[in-house]
Amino acid sequence: MFGNAPRALWSRWLKPDERHRVPLACRALLVREANRNILLETGIGASFPPKLRDRFGVNETHHVLLDGLKAHGLTHEDIDIVILSHLHFDHAGGLLSPFEEDRAPQLLFPNAQFVVSDKGWERALNPHARDRASFLPDLNRQLDASGRMIVVDTTTKNIRCDVLGDAWSFHVSHGHTPGLLLAERATSKGPLVFAGDLIPGTAWVHVPITMGYDRFPELLIDEKQTLLNDLHARGGRLFYTHDPDIAMSGIGRDERGRFHAIEGMQDPMECVL
Repeated sequence: MFGNAPRALWSRWLKPDERHRVPLACRALLVREANRNILLETGIGASFPPKLRDRFGVNETHHVLLDGLKAHGLTHEDIDIVILSHLHFDHAGGLLSPFEEDRAPQLLFPNAQFVVSDKGWERALNPHARDRASFLPDLNRQLDASGRMIVVDTTTKNIRCDVLGDAWSFHVSHGHTPGLLLAERATSKGPLVFAGDLIPGTAWVHVPITMGYDRFPELLIDEKQTLLNDLHARGGRLFYTHDPDIAMSGIGRDERGRFHAIEGMQDPMECVL
């Protein structure tokens, strides 16, 4: 999770267990607008069989996201749009129903449109040998068969999606995986960016810190620098998918020009805008 950073450094941020695993969240963000519910990612879900749950340290056997939606008076059928930064299983696996013996997981969210990037969708369909295990081929098939996918053109300068409207825009990154789509939402407190795996938690706000999963770490560092320069200048905030404690924060910069998280908020699933 920390690329070439030494354990003596990163273990200050996340303490590993006896199997050398670190605690991570797989966090989604629910945005409730006047007449629709928009979900940014769906987390890892519960479709893994027991062997894979153990391998990845997934402790829950139930679909945590569905429980979270229920706590807000919603079901997966009430979601109108799901925005996916990319289709790795820990970000999109929650689109599938929980594991049942002798029954293949089925696509949830029957009334939702699914927003993905053009390059991200292409990568999911044609992964590299290095990241093939990060995708769920049957999820790709079910998404395609749904007829409800919206593939965003990321070749334009100002990346938009007509179905979302003017309050939404996107940044695109290729350092973690080609076509990582980072949604930005205008709010009364300034722009909020769903940072995905470009900046998965507060430790990764420090620009040189990358993940071993990143396809192109040097490119990712450049992309992160560009995003943080822009958001810091605009008073923006970041939403983190994997930080175990902090879900959202502002961006500070010290006297040496190094970025860090400020004014962190713990685990708000719902952002009412």
